[in-house]
Amino acid sequence: MTEVRNKPPFLSWLKNYRTSFLAGLCLLFAYAPFSQWWITLVIFPLWLYKIQGLSSKPAFTHGFYFGLGWFLSGISWVYVCIDRFGGTPLLVSVLLMLLLAAYLALFPALACYLSTKFSRNNKVKLYLLPATWLFSEWIRANFLTGFPWLSIGYSQIDGPLAALAPIIGEVGISFFIVLLSVSVVQYFHAQSKKVAIVTIVLLISSLVSSNLQNWGELTGKSIRTALVQGNIKQEVKWQKELQWPTMMKYLTLTKENYDADLIIWPESAITGIEPLVITQDFLELANRSAALNKSTIITGILNYNFESRQSFNSLIVLGQQHKTDTQGSYFYNNKNRYYKNHLLPIGEFVPFGDILRPLAPLFNLAQSSFTRGAYQQANIIAQDLHILPLICFEIAFPEQLAANFTETTNMILTVSNDAWFGNSHGPHQHLEIARMRALEFARPVLRTTNNGITAIINHHGKIQQQLPQFEELVLKDQVALVTGKTPYQTIAPHITWLMIVPYLISLLIFNFLAKIRLKKTNTNS
Repeated sequence: MTEVRNKPPFLSWLKNYRTSFLAGLCLLFAYAPFSQWWITLVIFPLWLYKIQGLSSKPAFTHGFYFGLGWFLSGISWVYVCIDRFGGTPLLVSVLLMLLLAAYLALFPALACYLSTKFSRNNKVKLYLLPATWLFSEWIRANFLTGFPWLSIGYSQIDGPLAALAPIIGEVGISFFIVLLSVSVVQYFHAQSKKVAIVTIVLLISSLVSSNLQNWGELTGKSIRTALVQGNIKQEVKWQKELQWPTMMKYLTLTKENYDADLIIWPESAITGIEPLVITQDFLELANRSAALNKSTIITGILNYNFESRQSFNSLIVLGQQHKTDTQGSYFYNNKNRYYKNHLLPIGEFVPFGDILRPLAPLFNLAQSSFTRGAYQQANIIAQDLHILPLICFEIAFPEQLAANFTETTNMILTVSNDAWFGNSHGPHQHLEIARMRALEFARPVLRTTNNGITAIINHHGKIQQQLPQFEELVLKDQVALVTGKTPYQTIAPHITWLMIVPYLISLLIFNFLAKIRLKKTNTNS
């Protein structure tokens, strides 16, 4: 009698789930800095062909391993921050990275599970995935403040599907990719060829129509800008003895570029707390200097309220708020400022802080106890322009941008300090997200960072100019002003449900009509 030996669990995993894991890993190359947009359109239908028809439990597991590969490769840049600044041993750093990727992998797993759980018909089962995928991504973008990084729609910023962004946004592009992939799989699986063909034709027709549109109109006016990249090392950024030299470094770089109307410094460029005397002395100097040169400086700074003991990650305006200002418009706690709303977990606030802070230095990083600013805030005003500001991580939340976008908004400003992530692909993905926002809202985006990637993005989402990383430089250029409204500006806060609800209703109608046809066929026979 032949002895039967069970395979070790690891080999069993390799056999059963390696395809899903490797498919997820490959998605890395669809995003910046690789930007091979076609990879998503190939990988996704191939993966769905592999998993279609599965029951709930294996579908969940395949979705999990797909997500694990996707996020382990895609957000591996988080490890750089944990390793360099977290103060944890190598093994713990790797474990934390694995835990984060595993947490994010639960969302595609949930989408696969729901698409099978709520259907008894294999034909409809796969067609439920576009709705459940968007639903799970909505949860990912909102649960525990949300982490919507690396959504599949971002991979298309340089592809033909980018034309859909001003109409249905990145969320809609994600829905489009999943639905198109499902339709291709259904066609080759020979179960629903007619429906698949109709769906594919409709999707391609909508894409062609979108490419014929041109959103945003040039006003014929422009503004001279200078984006200052100070390239301050994160390890020394907050050393007290370097506070004044760091601030003066930005002012020196600025004095050489006062011919610009609008000068932007990055997130927390000023390393002194705003109300302190030494910081106020510097701000008064910069405020008067900019005003005398008929220019405006927008800079990141940390504010602290000694009465409420609240700290804020903020942006302030120095120099000319309006072109008539001759003495400078800044004074402490004036209203022409912005307080960051979407704080970065661990970096700017620690969930369950009483439990986590004692465990490791990672949970006690400097400035990790910020207070949220309001979700809706007025645009800041500089040179009579209305500028919609976002700080770092916030550029990944289009609903927040839409909530603060007005008819008078001239441009979008995002400042960041990506020095935490070193020479990884994180800053490149960050820039890619900013490009999508420019395209969705048809407004130029100014992106200023401490050590890169500083860039000017036009209202078509194209990079007008950018600076190399890890160099002390100033990016100067004319930025054309744009007016007009995209459909997405209006529907952005509700886009997930505007895609899901009509789609599910269409599936119900289709299923109902299919049952009637089947009943008639059985009756006639």
